[in-house]
Amino acid sequence: MGAGFGGIAVAAELLRHGLDDVTLLEAAPELGGTWFHNRYPGAACDVPSHLYSYSFAQRASWPRLFCRRDEILRYARETADALGVTPRVVPDTTVTSCTWDEESCTWTVRGRRGGCAEERVADAVVLATGQLDKPAFPALEGLADFAGHSFHSARWDEDHDLRGKRVAVIGTGASAAQLVPEIAPLVDHLTVFQRTGNWFLPRPDRPMPAALDRALRLPWARRLWRRFLYHGIELITLCVRHPRTVGRVGALLSAAHMRRQLPDPDLRRKAWPDYPFGCKRVLLSSDFLPALRRPNVELVTEPIIRMTRRGPLTEDGRLHAVDSVIHATRFRTNTFMLPMEVRGEGGRSIEDAWARGARAHLGIMVPGFPSLFLMYGPNTNTSGGSVLFFLEAQAAYVRRALQLARRAGASALDVRPEVEEAGVEAVRARFSGTAWQSCSSWYRTPDGRDVANWPGYMGEYADRTREPDPADFRFVRPQPG
Repeated sequence: MGAGFGGIAVAAELLRHGLDDVTLLEAAPELGGTWFHNRYPGAACDVPSHLYSYSFAQRASWPRLFCRRDEILRYARETADALGVTPRVVPDTTVTSCTWDEESCTWTVRGRRGGCAEERVADAVVLATGQLDKPAFPALEGLADFAGHSFHSARWDEDHDLRGKRVAVIGTGASAAQLVPEIAPLVDHLTVFQRTGNWFLPRPDRPMPAALDRALRLPWARRLWRRFLYHGIELITLCVRHPRTVGRVGALLSAAHMRRQLPDPDLRRKAWPDYPFGCKRVLLSSDFLPALRRPNVELVTEPIIRMTRRGPLTEDGRLHAVDSVIHATRFRTNTFMLPMEVRGEGGRSIEDAWARGARAHLGIMVPGFPSLFLMYGPNTNTSGGSVLFFLEAQAAYVRRALQLARRAGASALDVRPEVEEAGVEAVRARFSGTAWQSCSSWYRTPDGRDVANWPGYMGEYADRTREPDPADFRFVRPQPG
């Protein structure tokens, strides 16, 4: 389920190793996942292009150091075409339920396509629905009362012309940091509502230097460059893991960058974060803070208490009259594939299994749900690295697990509860003393559990997932009779 980078990665891995009965069910009209949906102005990746790409499908040339959305989506399409994945994508298909049949040891997958109900039977199910696919609107009183035009940044209304309008952007996270500099020159007035400030580092968003581009057309040079980027970006995780030592260096570098871009002390005070470096996502941007200095842009830090017909009303009693509201707010990250109904052995739902919060062995398998695999599942997000690195590791793990079941003569395999419990507790213990623990963020549940991020480095995750241990599993076979 899902034909974004996770679905493409696992399909390509299976096809390359002879497991060719693969179908990708995609709710959108075409593949691409979050890069299909996120089409707001300035949408781009904050991971360098040569690292935000598959190791098995490296491009000889990228037009920019940090590519924009259209180029990333083009890469996804080209890769899926080249590896034979595209013909296996069934678009416009919304999966509503996955149910395990204990007699046949198969999954029944139900959904709808074009208004018609569909049903499929599968030996294994991979849920590649991602963490950043369900937009979340702020819990504001009167949200529906606004008389102007409003939409979420992840569902950008391309037919709505912002030129000459009074526009409010609610949120100052990664999406806002990209779209605000793009729309600020177009609108009459832009009001940016900030709940918490962000730590910023520079992003050299420029065309690929010609000399570097020529050099990287050599495969050995690309491998070396990718390795350089890999270790460079891991420094952010190093800062987060050691906030009292290396993290202070990261904070100093970020502060120097932000002071240069915010010479006005009053604006600097309003935009400055009030939490340790790395607790929330560190944003890479060289143009968001300068955009706040424009004469037609205002940064508002007073909390919004409710939405009125004319616009947001803030705690200081001020009504901000606007024509359009853009919700550059968060996603429902910790629900993963929910509200899709998933029922495993004994009819138990994954919602019940996750009553204490989302959890999975290595972020991939949940006990009691045989041959059900998650891509970009719990504790597999990264604060600094490339998500595609994690997806490749997970795809290889899925393929090796299925091959392990085949060699054992089993129809499916199920991770043992004690193995999942030990692994989850070990992961949670590693958050202790890190910057992630020092504030609330979308990485954590309301009661403080870190369920989104991997607490270590990319290489550690690759090592942990490199070879499934047969002792970790219970092999499942059809019941006699």
